[in-house]
Amino acid sequence: MKDLTQGPITRHLIALAVPIAVGMLFQTLYFVVDLYFVSRLGPAAIAGVSSAGTAGFVILGLTQMLGVGTVALVAQAAGRKDQKAANLVFNQSVLLSALCGVVTLLAGWLLATPYMRWMTADTASARAGSEYLLAYTPGLALQFALVALSSALRGTGIVRPTMLVQMVTVLLNIVLAPVLIAGWGTHHPLGPLGAGLASSLAIAVGVALLWVYFARLEHYVGLEAVLLHPDAPSIRRILNIGLPAGGEFFMLSIILGVVYVVIRAFGPAAQAGFGIGGRVMQALFLPVMALAFAATPLAGQNFGARHYARVRATFRQAALLSSVLMLLLTLLCQLRPDVFIRIFSRQGDVVAVGADYLRVISWNFIASGLIFTCSGLFQALGNTWPSLLSSGARLLTFVLPALWLASRPQFQLREVWYLSVTSVTLQALMSLLLLRREFARRLPRPPLGSVADPQAPEAPA
Repeated sequence: MKDLTQGPITRHLIALAVPIAVGMLFQTLYFVVDLYFVSRLGPAAIAGVSSAGTAGFVILGLTQMLGVGTVALVAQAAGRKDQKAANLVFNQSVLLSALCGVVTLLAGWLLATPYMRWMTADTASARAGSEYLLAYTPGLALQFALVALSSALRGTGIVRPTMLVQMVTVLLNIVLAPVLIAGWGTHHPLGPLGAGLASSLAIAVGVALLWVYFARLEHYVGLEAVLLHPDAPSIRRILNIGLPAGGEFFMLSIILGVVYVVIRAFGPAAQAGFGIGGRVMQALFLPVMALAFAATPLAGQNFGARHYARVRATFRQAALLSSVLMLLLTLLCQLRPDVFIRIFSRQGDVVAVGADYLRVISWNFIASGLIFTCSGLFQALGNTWPSLLSSGARLLTFVLPALWLASRPQFQLREVWYLSVTSVTLQALMSLLLLRREFARRLPRPPLGSVADPQAPEAPA
């Protein structure tokens, strides 16, 4: 375990965020590599695989339900120096990951085809998306185990093993993608089916490697048969923190689904352009998301140790760093957004939609960074319901107006992008207000001049 209750806040943030960012970059490369080779198959294949990615957001929401609760409770227990409690949470998380994995496997294989028929603009896109999603379903199921293991490590302040495992699995995916998608060396291209299969195989290897690490090298938390029996209080605590966080991603999947539905009248090229733009935006967000992910164990351990001034300082530093990074990314997307889109497609109408999307949507980058940071602090405090509330507000301010705009005869794609900017800005303001209230309720300020006073020079915890 790494003790995060002592030492400079900024140094801890960066030390945690860099490996997390690298790991997330490699994880994102799963989709980028697949999309690169799938883009060679035409707009219908891009639209189908991109649309299938919305199902991935549903699973991401469910894995967040598990991961967020695990990180928060393990971090708080580590801050209290309560190894027994941390180990119980870890084992219950592994149990939940197994159950969720089985449900995901069954649901994916049963619902993939009808889901893609509803999401896509034409039969060819639906077929491509169905092939990809059916093959990728085992990988989505294994994500739960990957998240349970990596979240427990992150809660103890250890992030490097997860980064290394993700690097290995992505390199494997890079090798498998051209072989399975394009038929390099085999002369039997599988197309979108090969993309999903490559990712599933790579994730399976990642889970195996992380499992070996736990069996041989991890000593603070570990699997114990007696702790794998359901423990209702622990499961309730994990879910109480995790369910709202999972609900946030579920709402995001609804928003993405609504976008695909309202723009499908513009054809596969519009869906492909939005799909590529969305993936590029996710990749650009990685450094800021890594800062938010790093803030959770850092603030969580200090909250558990009752070092409340350090919790507040964690938010200030994370918010400042994320805002600076997001400002730079905004400028980049304002200048040449088409460069990012042309990596994946040279088709004029696809590039036009994707570049316009990035140029407009980049105006909410700073607001998005603040939302990520607030979410990380809510997780650290063990109360993620305010994050769910702000996400629910965005659902209302985006979905209903988007459906209304799409019903108008002169509807244009840009109207959806501007609506998204407005809804994200409102969500950021709401998140900041809710976090301020949560700090007032849960972080009592000590008397002025005391060692723990936030205005006084920070002393070692």
